[in-house]
Amino acid sequence: MRRALCPGSFDPVTNGHLDIIGRAADLYDQVVVAVFVNQSKSSMFSVEERHQMLVDETARWPNVRIDTFHGLVVDYCRAHDIPVIVKGLRAVSDFDYELQMAQMNRGLAGVDTLFMPTNPEYSFLASSLVKEIAKWGGDVSSLVPPDVLTRLKGRAGTPD
Repeated sequence: MRRALCPGSFDPVTNGHLDIIGRAADLYDQVVVAVFVNQSKSSMFSVEERHQMLVDETARWPNVRIDTFHGLVVDYCRAHDIPVIVKGLRAVSDFDYELQMAQMNRGLAGVDTLFMPTNPEYSFLASSLVKEIAKWGGDVSSLVPPDVLTRLKGRAGTPD
Protein backbone atom coordinates (compact mmCIF):
# COMPACT_ATOMS: atom_id res chain seq x y z
CA MET A 1 0.00 0.00 0.00
CA ARG A 2 1.37 3.40 -1.03
CA ARG A 3 1.00 5.82 1.90
CA ALA A 4 1.76 9.52 2.24
CA LEU A 5 1.56 12.14 4.97
CA CYS A 6 0.24 15.69 4.59
CA PRO A 7 1.31 17.48 7.79
CA GLY A 8 0.40 21.00 8.81
CA SER A 9 -1.21 23.27 11.33
CA PHE A 10 -4.40 23.73 9.26
CA ASP A 11 -5.45 26.75 11.33
CA PRO A 12 -7.89 26.86 9.60
CA VAL A 13 -8.04 24.42 6.71
CA THR A 14 -8.29 26.32 3.41
CA ASN A 15 -9.34 25.44 -0.12
CA GLY A 16 -5.64 25.37 -0.98
CA HIS A 17 -5.00 22.68 1.65
CA LEU A 18 -7.93 20.67 0.34
CA ASP A 19 -6.66 20.94 -3.22
CA ILE A 20 -3.30 19.42 -2.21
CA ILE A 21 -4.96 16.73 -0.06
CA GLY A 22 -7.32 15.75 -2.88
CA ARG A 23 -4.55 15.57 -5.44
CA ALA A 24 -2.44 13.47 -3.06
CA ALA A 25 -5.45 11.19 -2.53
CA ASP A 26 -5.48 10.58 -6.30
CA LEU A 27 -1.82 9.49 -6.18
CA TYR A 28 -1.65 7.37 -3.01
CA ASP A 29 -3.64 4.45 -1.61
CA GLN A 30 -3.82 6.19 1.76
CA VAL A 31 -3.15 9.80 2.73
CA VAL A 32 -2.82 10.68 6.39
CA VAL A 33 -3.45 14.34 7.12
CA ALA A 34 -1.78 15.13 10.42
CA VAL A 35 -2.54 18.24 12.42
CA PHE A 36 0.56 19.12 14.35
CA VAL A 37 0.68 20.68 17.77
CA ASN A 38 3.05 23.63 17.68
CA GLN A 39 3.56 25.14 21.14
CA SER A 40 5.34 28.19 19.71
CA LYS A 41 2.37 29.22 17.55
CA SER A 42 -0.80 30.75 18.92
CA SER A 43 -3.68 29.09 17.13
CA MET A 44 -7.15 30.40 16.48
CA PHE A 45 -8.62 26.88 16.66
CA SER A 46 -7.76 24.07 19.06
CA VAL A 47 -6.15 20.91 17.74
CA GLU A 48 -9.47 19.12 18.29
CA GLU A 49 -11.37 21.74 16.27
CA ARG A 50 -8.84 21.60 13.42
CA HIS A 51 -9.02 17.80 13.47
CA GLN A 52 -12.82 17.88 13.24
CA MET A 53 -12.82 20.47 10.43
CA LEU A 54 -10.48 18.21 8.44
CA VAL A 55 -12.59 15.11 9.15
CA ASP A 56 -15.65 16.96 7.86
CA GLU A 57 -13.96 18.49 4.81
CA THR A 58 -12.10 15.35 3.65
CA ALA A 59 -15.02 12.93 3.98
CA ARG A 60 -15.33 12.89 0.17
CA TRP A 61 -12.03 11.01 -0.10
CA PRO A 62 -12.36 7.51 1.41
CA ASN A 63 -8.58 7.00 1.42
CA VAL A 64 -7.86 10.07 3.57
CA ARG A 65 -7.43 9.67 7.33
CA ILE A 66 -7.01 12.51 9.84
CA ASP A 67 -4.71 12.35 12.87
CA THR A 68 -2.82 14.66 15.23
CA PHE A 69 0.77 14.58 16.39
CA HIS A 70 3.31 16.32 18.56
CA GLY A 71 7.00 16.17 17.77
CA LEU A 72 9.03 15.51 14.67
CA VAL A 73 7.23 14.68 11.43
CA VAL A 74 9.80 11.97 10.65
CA ASP A 75 9.07 10.26 13.98
CA TYR A 76 5.40 10.17 13.02
CA CYS A 77 6.32 8.75 9.61
CA ARG A 78 8.50 6.04 11.15
CA ALA A 79 5.89 5.10 13.75
CA HIS A 80 3.21 4.75 11.06
CA ASP A 81 5.32 3.30 8.25
CA ILE A 82 4.80 6.28 5.93
CA PRO A 83 7.67 6.83 3.47
CA VAL A 84 6.55 10.09 1.83
CA ILE A 85 5.55 13.58 2.95
CA VAL A 86 3.48 15.66 0.51
CA LYS A 87 3.95 19.41 0.67
CA GLY A 88 2.28 22.10 -1.40
CA LEU A 89 4.47 24.88 -2.76
CA ARG A 90 3.03 28.32 -3.45
CA ALA A 91 6.18 30.27 -4.30
CA VAL A 92 9.96 30.13 -4.46
CA SER A 93 10.12 31.18 -0.81
CA ASP A 94 8.18 28.01 0.13
CA PHE A 95 10.63 25.93 -1.88
CA ASP A 96 13.66 27.42 -0.12
CA TYR A 97 12.28 26.48 3.29
CA GLU A 98 10.72 23.15 2.32
CA LEU A 99 13.81 21.91 0.47
CA GLN A 100 15.89 22.28 3.61
CA MET A 101 13.23 20.42 5.61
CA ALA A 102 13.01 17.69 2.97
CA GLN A 103 16.76 17.17 2.97
CA MET A 104 16.79 17.00 6.78
CA ASN A 105 13.90 14.49 6.81
CA ARG A 106 15.66 12.35 4.23
CA GLY A 107 18.89 12.45 6.23
CA LEU A 108 17.23 11.75 9.59
CA ALA A 109 14.86 8.99 8.60
CA GLY A 110 15.01 8.24 4.87
CA VAL A 111 11.62 9.90 4.41
CA ASP A 112 11.15 11.49 1.00
CA THR A 113 9.15 14.62 0.20
CA LEU A 114 6.92 15.13 -2.81
CA PHE A 115 6.59 18.81 -3.70
CA MET A 116 3.28 19.61 -5.34
CA PRO A 117 2.83 23.04 -6.89
CA THR A 118 -0.39 24.66 -5.82
CA ASN A 119 -3.21 25.32 -8.18
CA PRO A 120 -2.58 28.92 -9.37
CA GLU A 121 -6.03 29.79 -8.01
CA TYR A 122 -4.62 29.26 -4.48
CA SER A 123 -1.02 30.42 -4.95
CA PHE A 124 -1.45 33.40 -2.61
CA LEU A 125 -3.47 31.56 0.02
CA ALA A 126 -2.17 31.11 3.57
CA SER A 127 -4.10 30.34 6.76
CA SER A 128 -2.48 33.31 8.48
CA LEU A 129 -3.81 35.66 5.78
CA VAL A 130 -7.27 34.11 5.98
CA LYS A 131 -7.36 34.66 9.75
CA GLU A 132 -6.17 38.27 9.42
CA ILE A 133 -8.73 39.11 6.74
CA ALA A 134 -11.54 37.42 8.69
CA LYS A 135 -10.51 39.23 11.88
CA TRP A 136 -11.08 42.56 10.14
CA GLY A 137 -14.38 41.48 8.60
CA GLY A 138 -13.06 40.85 5.09
CA ASP A 139 -14.67 38.35 2.75
CA VAL A 140 -12.87 34.97 2.84
CA SER A 141 -15.80 32.95 1.49
CA SER A 142 -13.89 31.94 -1.64
CA LEU A 143 -10.85 30.83 0.39
CA VAL A 144 -12.34 28.30 2.81
CA PRO A 145 -15.18 25.74 2.73
CA PRO A 146 -18.60 26.98 3.96
CA ASP A 147 -18.51 25.14 7.31
CA VAL A 148 -15.01 26.44 8.02
CA LEU A 149 -16.21 29.95 7.11
CA THR A 150 -18.99 29.69 9.71
CA ARG A 151 -16.51 28.62 12.40
CA LEU A 152 -14.05 31.30 11.32
CA LYS A 153 -16.65 34.07 11.50
CA GLY A 154 -17.70 32.90 14.95
CA ARG A 155 -14.13 32.81 16.22
CA ALA A 156 -13.09 36.08 14.60
CA GLY A 157 -16.15 37.80 16.03
CA THR A 158 -17.47 38.95 12.68
CA PRO A 159 -21.16 38.96 11.70
CA ASP A 160 -22.60 36.30 9.39
